[in-house]
Amino acid sequence: MSASPVNEALRYEAGESCPPLVSITVGAQGAIFAIAPLVVVVAITAQASGQGESYLSWAVFAALIIAGVLTALQATRLPRIGAGHVLIMGTTPNFVAISVLALTEGGPPLLGSLIVVSSLFYLALAFWLPLLRRIITPVVSGTVLMLLAATILPIALDTVQEIPEEAPEAAGPILALVALAITVGLTLRASGILRLFSPIIGIGVGCVLAALLGAYDLQRVLDARWIGISEFSFPGFELTPGAGFWALLPVFIVVTLVGGIKNIGDSVAIQQASRRRPRVTDFRLVQSSLNTNGLGILLSGIAGTPPTTVFSSTSVSLANMTGVAARRVGYVIGAVWVVLAFFPKLPALLLTIPSPVMGAYLLLAIGLIFMEGIRTVARSGLDARKVIVIGVAFALGAGFDSQTTFADLLGGTWGGLLDNGLLIGALAAILMTLFLDLTNPLKGGRLQVPLDVASLPEVDAFVRRLAARLRWNDASTERLRSVAEETLLTLAQAGDSPQLILVTRPDAGVVEMEFMAVFDEENIEDRLAYLSEEVEGLEEEEISLRLLRHHASSVQHRKYYGLDIITVQVRGSRAP
Repeated sequence: MSASPVNEALRYEAGESCPPLVSITVGAQGAIFAIAPLVVVVAITAQASGQGESYLSWAVFAALIIAGVLTALQATRLPRIGAGHVLIMGTTPNFVAISVLALTEGGPPLLGSLIVVSSLFYLALAFWLPLLRRIITPVVSGTVLMLLAATILPIALDTVQEIPEEAPEAAGPILALVALAITVGLTLRASGILRLFSPIIGIGVGCVLAALLGAYDLQRVLDARWIGISEFSFPGFELTPGAGFWALLPVFIVVTLVGGIKNIGDSVAIQQASRRRPRVTDFRLVQSSLNTNGLGILLSGIAGTPPTTVFSSTSVSLANMTGVAARRVGYVIGAVWVVLAFFPKLPALLLTIPSPVMGAYLLLAIGLIFMEGIRTVARSGLDARKVIVIGVAFALGAGFDSQTTFADLLGGTWGGLLDNGLLIGALAAILMTLFLDLTNPLKGGRLQVPLDVASLPEVDAFVRRLAARLRWNDASTERLRSVAEETLLTLAQAGDSPQLILVTRPDAGVVEMEFMAVFDEENIEDRLAYLSEEVEGLEEEEISLRLLRHHASSVQHRKYYGLDIITVQVRGSRAP
């Protein structure tokens, strides 16, 4: 087996100490890079919903405080809290559309109530992550991300026409086009630090052009204090939920859960980017990261501001560009944002960005969200059935989002709820995915036995019955039996667990087996990856690993809090 590639460009891993000057320099760079999109998203949400200046100032202040504290917390490794890596938090475009709806319907109290309730579902996702993986599949989450981009698009286009009355009529489209062209051009062709700061450069050029066209107003900066806090009072909650709350709650829950699935990918990506030598993802850290994200959403709901979650690509880009992934960087970024929250001049400067320029940034973000959805479904492998699920769900969601079909038929709360394209598309994708599982003609099975070598005969009989039902030939049957045996032996050698649960899912020409148990800290998939071919005098446990690697077509090992899942796939052929 060839040696695993080593990332020589990474100077400091997450767990390594780096000089204070390096930490401060990289942390300040990350804070400056990420603060612009954080403030822009808050501003777009507040302005599109018609909220006043006092709410906008409060939302920016609270978002900086929450994002700063949560970014620092993500860098820690407290029990079930913190990703143990640099994960920059902030307000993302995912919630723009539904936050605008909530603010328009009932103001900050309604938004806060919806976000607080949604955060409980997010925290539940982190706890039940091993079990929900069969419902919120890559096909479902990818489809919802694409629909999310489609629902935000009208908001971005509306901002293009929001210009001062004294500015030329063509100023809006010109500003948006120039800012978008520069940002995209630098993103496509620039490299190094220039590419990292391409959104900020595009926004800056747009602001300069806006000043030349008479569409830029610095009065907000002049009026802002140098030091102080927002005078906006605590918005409170919607204690007697009305029709608007119940109509929007399912949509908030869907977007929150899909955002959680997307944040899983963020946590996985930063783990890989923060190591010189690739290793298997530790899903316990993923769960801890989700818990921290859920706490951020909860705090945002209490403050009545748009939700704070992980910035998808910023953290990985920062680690790749600087070669520094040490946790101290996360502490510096968090501290910088908390300090800046008490200096209103800088946030006020960012809030002077003209709406068309902010709309250009949002258009770029929409495109990235849409492509993230495509990548999500592509990673799971596309076949004819998945293509139909994605196509139908997206068509239904995009179509119903601009119609009032159910409102005309049903009226009231349920009519308005069912006319939400995001919810319709998500439900369609989930129902079609469940339909495919329930109507699979090749039924699997479930076996629960003690995690002990003495359970081997029972496990062997279980998989032999499955092979006979599939009418596999002798060679395929023996391969399936060998994989089941070696996986059980490996688990039994790794540690003790009260029970082992084996679930089989057959498909055309392949059987997927899931072994669920609890055992020690070591990841079997890592042990398989680094098992040397030249080792002499093999230990007994290494023999099982080698046989498992030889017979199984794929092996995946995911470690969660309280549960370990090993998924193996075995290919086989039917007897003539």
